Order: sequence, then C-alpha cells, then structure tokens
Amino acid sequence: MPNQATATAYALQPELVGRLAKFFPQATPMRIPVRLSRADGKHTTPVEETVIEFGTAMEVLFALEAPLEFADRVLLESKDGWLQAEASVVAVQYHPHRTVVAARFLKNVPNWIVKP
Repeated sequence: MPNQATATAYALQPELVGRLAKFFPQATPMRIPVRLSRADGKHTTPVEETVIEFGTAMEVLFALEAPLEFADRVLLESKDGWLQAEASVVAVQYHPHRTVVAARFLKNVPNWIVKP
C-alpha cells in the first residue's frame, strides 16, 4: 500500500499547486522537471527534484517534500541545463507531506516562458 499512497500524493500535486496559482493570474500550466537547491549567494545545497507546475514571466510554482519558508533563496536547474536561475520564495502553502511554493526569479530570465 505505501506505493499506492505515494502515487496518490503525486497525483494531487498539480491540484495543490493550482490552488496557489489562483493568486497569480498570469500563471500558465506547465510541467518542467527541475533540480532545486537552497542558495545563499555563495553556496548551494541540493534539496530535491521537483516539477514546475505553473509559471509566469517572473515566477515559478511547484510542490516539494522539503520545507521552504518565505524569502528562502533557491536555485532551479533543468536537467538539460537550459534553465538555471536563482529565485526567492514569495508564497508558501503547507500541506501534509508537501510544501507548495511560489518563487520569483532574482534576475530576468529571458524567453524562459514563451506564450503565443
């Protein structure tokens, strides 16, 4: 049964992130796998792999198991290296076993999200 519970938790992840996305009217649904690390300006500490579920030109929204707090700095890296950007946590929602986060890029990331 533990595998079934894990599958259910991951299936609910987009729904949880979608609740936070309502506060970001420009947010576009997406599914971009990334590695997330804590950043302090000089060092990075790997946290976990996650998926960006929603994004705007300046923010990304995702869920993870590790706790993050408002103003934490994170480094987001796509597996193929096209996205490598530092962001600051601007919103957090806590759920059992999941933390839903919105983080704002610290610098402009040109063309990271292209809308028709």
